[in-house]
Formats: sequence, C-alpha cells, structure tokens
Amino acid sequence: MGNKIAASLAAKGHHFERAGAELHHLNLGPGQQLETEWQASGLILPNLPMMREYRHKRAVDQLNEMGYGGIIVMDPMNIRYITDSTNMQVWVMHNASRYAWLGADGSTIVWEFYDCDFMAAHNPLVDEVRSAIGTTYFLAGPRYDEKSRAWAAELADVVAEHCGPGARIAIDQAPYLGYRYLEEAGITIGSGQEVMEQARSIKGPDEILAMRCAVAACEAAMADMALRLEPGLTERELWAMLHEGNIRRAGEWIETQILASGPRTNPWMQEASSRVIEPGDLVGYDTDLVGAYGMMVDVSRTWLVGASAPTSVQKHTYELAVEQIHHNAALLKPGASFRDLTFKAWTPPIDDYRHYCVMYHGVGQCDEYPEICFPEQWDDVGFDGELKPGMVLTTEAYVGARHGNSEGVKLEEQYLITDTGAEQLSSYPLDLVVG
Repeated sequence: MGNKIAASLAAKGHHFERAGAELHHLNLGPGQQLETEWQASGLILPNLPMMREYRHKRAVDQLNEMGYGGIIVMDPMNIRYITDSTNMQVWVMHNASRYAWLGADGSTIVWEFYDCDFMAAHNPLVDEVRSAIGTTYFLAGPRYDEKSRAWAAELADVVAEHCGPGARIAIDQAPYLGYRYLEEAGITIGSGQEVMEQARSIKGPDEILAMRCAVAACEAAMADMALRLEPGLTERELWAMLHEGNIRRAGEWIETQILASGPRTNPWMQEASSRVIEPGDLVGYDTDLVGAYGMMVDVSRTWLVGASAPTSVQKHTYELAVEQIHHNAALLKPGASFRDLTFKAWTPPIDDYRHYCVMYHGVGQCDEYPEICFPEQWDDVGFDGELKPGMVLTTEAYVGARHGNSEGVKLEEQYLITDTGAEQLSSYPLDLVVG
C-alpha cells in the first residue's frame, strides 16, 4: 500500500491495519472452495496485481492519447477499474460520496466514504486516500453549494499539482455545481465516459481469466435454477435462486430483475413478479449479473416448464431466436465494422416479430461500449467502429410475435474477440427443455 495510506491506518490502530490487509475482502478472494473447484475444471485464476496494473496503465495511456492531464471519476465501475477498490457499489451510484483522481502522470488518489480509507489499502498503485466531501442534497442538505465549492477547490489543487495551469481534464460524472466551479477555476473539462469506456473496451489477459471464472460461477447458479424449476413457483422465487447462487459464488449484484413467464414473456423487459409459473409456460430471463472478481456475465435463456415438449408455436419461436443467435455470432471477428454488424446481422421480420433493443453490446464490469443497433435505428443512434481483439460482446436475440397471444423467447451469448475470430465464453446449453 502507499506510504500515506499505511501511515494513516497505523495511526488509527490495528483494527484498521488488519481491515486493509489480511481481512480485506479482495485479499481474502473468492475462497478456497471456489478456487479449488475452478482449478479442478481447468480454469486458471487471474493474477490480480497484474490485472490492476494492466487496467491502471490502460487508463493512463488513454488519457495521454486523448490529451488529458487527468480524470476525475465518480462512477463506481470506473473507480473499480483504476483502483480495484469497492465500497457500497450500488449505494454510491446515487450518493456521490466516493470518487477518485487518475493523472496522466499515473498519480492516483481515492476520496473515500467516512472512515473507510482501508478499502484501497490492498492496491499499491493508489498513492493516497482522503475523506470524501458529499455534495448531493442528501449528504449536504442546504449546504450543497458550500460543499460543492469545497469539493471543487480541493480537486482544483490536485489538478494544479499534477497538470499545471490551463489544464484539460476529463470527468465521467459529477453534480452540476462541481463542473461549474472547476470551470470557474480555469479548468477545461472533457468526457470522462469516453476515456473510460475506450480504456475498458479491451480486456487484458487476467481480466479474461477472471471473466471465465465468473461465467463458470454464473452457469453453476443457472444449473441450480434449472434443477429447482417447477410449476407453482412464483417468478420472484425462481429469480431469487440466481441471486443466491451469484452471491454464494463470490458475485456482487444483479443489475436488473428481468425474468418473466407465460404471457409476461411478450413483450420483453418485464420484471420478476408474483405471478405463479404454470405447467407449459415458457420462462425467460437475463442474468445481467456482476459476478466473481467484479466481472459481468450477461447471458439469457428461455426454458419450458413442466412439459416434455413445446407446442408448435413455442418451438417455432425458439428456433427463430436460435437462428438469430447463431447467424449473428458468426459475424464476430476482429476488424468487423459496427456498421457491417448492423446491416449484415439477421433478425426475424420486424413487421411480424418484436425484437430486443440492440443486436450486440460490449460487456466487462457491466454493459459497456459498444452498443450495436438494428438497421432501422442506424440514422438515429448508429455509430461506426471496429471490433478488436480483447473486446467482449454479447449477441442478443428476442423473438415475440406482434399478433396473437403467443409467448416470447429471449437468448443471449457472450463472446471474446480473438486474433482470428470469436470464442464463445458462455457454455450453458441452449436448450428449451431442461431438467
């Protein structure tokens, strides 16, 4: 750990020193049982110090490439990326009480929630931890303007120290007054989201190893769901099994609650409810989970419940979704343009069938750049780019008839772009009938 962090923890006593060392949750890791299971299945565990160094360097290189002197990040995903430190990840998404600085010179400072300086002590790349200044109304009340000025003044001092006068920096997100007072201090601000999404888009070797472990953990939880799936469960009861399996296998949270059964599968995006699953229903879900090592696993399956064979309509809908997944996955390769993926991908006729909101999207710590749209969306939201080795994308398929009362089918797979093509990372059977 950095000398300033070590001195701070030592001054607070042995409880804080241990919290930042042998008792730190990231130092404790997934646990011996999980690690043994993964290694026995042929998985290689990631080298976390090397993963931290790779991410730190990727972000620093991106800053220098784009001409920024540094970046202020408040998005907990970006804080995790440059520091590998976590604290109440979902809570801080809507309470601006944790942020970090990364300079183009490699300087790294974390502003941490009250008395939580030990959260970054495991990472020697973090130079210093300071106490965060809360500027949201919940944290600052009617003093939010005063606190925003103090926040900006402290950050302006950091920028001056590491970048000099007339600095150009990036910010991923901050309360409005924070931007305003930094600009009043003579600092030019650019898009930190662009910096971080570009940096995060190419996964390093240890990130891929971490993701393979996360996929194995997620698919074990999915297998548990399949074994316990039966008519009479509510959607929420089934959905809770994935949450339980994710947390038990070193996962962190699930981003959505998308699970639906029977008539609720069409249209898609309905959240898990109190509806009781009936014999012959289709049940579809999207994992959307942040799993082991903070890596996302984003796959979808649709299963038939309590019947040995699907109806002809269910079977046809499922076959269309499978065809879409397989056809579109075959287009994934290094050098493929986003435009080509948009216009060469296949989907069932849109006049007859509803489809998902995108055809492909990046995935890493969560859903990430790029998002690749349908042809009819190109003029409004499309943008070009190129697939590169180290990117991870999912292929999406949702098929639901626009007419009649038929159910819908949701499928999704996760792929690594390699030097020669694409490797499918998800391996759970793409079967409609399970158990």
